Amino acid sequence: MTAGRYLLVAVVAFAAALAGVWVARTWLAPAPRAESQIHAILHEKLTLDAAQEQRIHALEQGFATRRAVLEAEMRADNARLARAIAREHGYGPGVAAAVDRSHMAMGQLQKETLKHVFAMRGVLRPDQAAQFDAAVGKALTDPGK
Repeated sequence: MTAGRYLLVAVVAFAAALAGVWVARTWLAPAPRAESQIHAILHEKLTLDAAQEQRIHALEQGFATRRAVLEAEMRADNARLARAIAREHGYGPGVAAAVDRSHMAMGQLQKETLKHVFAMRGVLRPDQAAQFDAAVGKALTDPGK
């Protein structure tokens, strides 16, 4: 092989590696959760007073407990779905029931998350709430997130 071909192979390999990294970062890497972005705005962008910090901390602790319960329920639902798939080897009644059950838990988590977001908003002053609302809207609608 000539030096030119070695150089061509090296350049193609490098380009393929760059493309792989780009694909992984663009399409495969998980986006930050909207609630994480909202909490970052709340704690980093808004100037909360001590009373607000305390109230929000209490809200976050309560929500963390509720979220953990619902996430455990979703993991159990996934295990039931896996067992139904192994039994039925297709989209049968057991699989359909397991999917419906998991959707209920996911929906409940979404509702609880929204209640939590509104509870935190209730702690904010009007000027802070306006910034918070904009951040929530952006976190929920930004296609890159």
